[in-house]
Amino acid sequence: MFFERPDAGSRVLLVHLEQRNSELASLNELLELAQSAGLTPVGSVTSNQRYPHPATCVGKGKVEEIKALSDETKARLIIFDTDLTPSQERNLESSLQCRVMGRTGLILEIFAQRARTHEGKLQVELAQLEHASTRLVRGWTHLDRQRGGSGRDQGTGAGLGGSGETQLEADQRMLNERTRRLNQRLNKVKKQRGQNRRARRRSAVKTISLAGYTNAGKSTLFNRLCDADVQAADQLFATLDPTLRRLEVPVVGKVVISDTVGFIRQLPHSLVEAFRATLEEVTNSDLILHVIDASAPHRDERIEQVNNVLEEIGASHVPQLMVCNKVDVCHGNARVERDMFGRPCRIWVSAQTGAGTGLLIQAISELLAEDMVETQITLQPHEGSIRAKLFALGAVVREDTDMKGQIHMDVRIEQRELLRLQSK
Repeated sequence: MFFERPDAGSRVLLVHLEQRNSELASLNELLELAQSAGLTPVGSVTSNQRYPHPATCVGKGKVEEIKALSDETKARLIIFDTDLTPSQERNLESSLQCRVMGRTGLILEIFAQRARTHEGKLQVELAQLEHASTRLVRGWTHLDRQRGGSGRDQGTGAGLGGSGETQLEADQRMLNERTRRLNQRLNKVKKQRGQNRRARRRSAVKTISLAGYTNAGKSTLFNRLCDADVQAADQLFATLDPTLRRLEVPVVGKVVISDTVGFIRQLPHSLVEAFRATLEEVTNSDLILHVIDASAPHRDERIEQVNNVLEEIGASHVPQLMVCNKVDVCHGNARVERDMFGRPCRIWVSAQTGAGTGLLIQAISELLAEDMVETQITLQPHEGSIRAKLFALGAVVREDTDMKGQIHMDVRIEQRELLRLQSK
């Protein structure tokens, strides 16, 4: 009897696994993920099995319990709050006669729905192909069926055709070809982003990146700071495609701030790799605003998860400013916390009401202006190239010309840029 994968429906049954080291792995988060994917949860099953079963992830008795509840609720999709191996998916679907999906598959589905830009769609498709490549062997039995042979192999004279190419081999070949093309196109995107970053560095424009756990309020804060209109919703992964805007900061001047995709517990490695071109904006920024949901029950664990992802993408060296958002929800006050050196290290704000955003901008100014100097420069009439460079850097605060044609300029500039200009 051939086994075919059942069609998935919108009614979903959630299976939550309480593992010994997963305090953060709450059923509520799995519920939010399912709702973000447009699914309708109709029930849940909790398993406190210490070690996953190699064949079905859960024990035989729990499989029977899931089967009974899925029949009762008429659920057509079963979602596990963990990653399932291809053989586990196949065995579960065979027993439950329902489509079974792991945590990574669910997150990829959400990303596929949210991708809007050409780059975002390429990144999501690449992650989906990487995920599907591990599920070709045991997921579908029709992949063992053979296509017709050419008839040019041995045995042709006896009326026997060649074995031909199996469906599995054909699908693997097409998948590998598509993955190769996607990587080529994403490499072009990576080069374009690199050129943009080099242009910003040449003009001495500081860059700030928003990072944090999904649904922490990054997009709402981004809209508040930059007067932007980025989609902000009370759901996981509401923002997927990166957005860059300019922000005026005292002393520093104009900076570029970017809103990036939110992180989550057990963020699929394939997504991190596919979005590496986008996440390099965080890696190459001058400051990371680590946005935290101050009302979240497991706030410290979420901070650790975000820092783990930042370390994975090579952004652990970038200075961070912790931004505790939603103080209006936890009935707190907007305030600034400083470290032992007097530098801002944690800001309490409300992106929804705007409380504390002025303190946040002032803290950004303090951190970014540490290597800025304000001075006066006098240029001779023939030094117009230096004058043009200063204007290109956005460093000129005031300019006057005397009767001799000398140019007197009040400038605000980075120390290293000033030394480089003085050497010329």
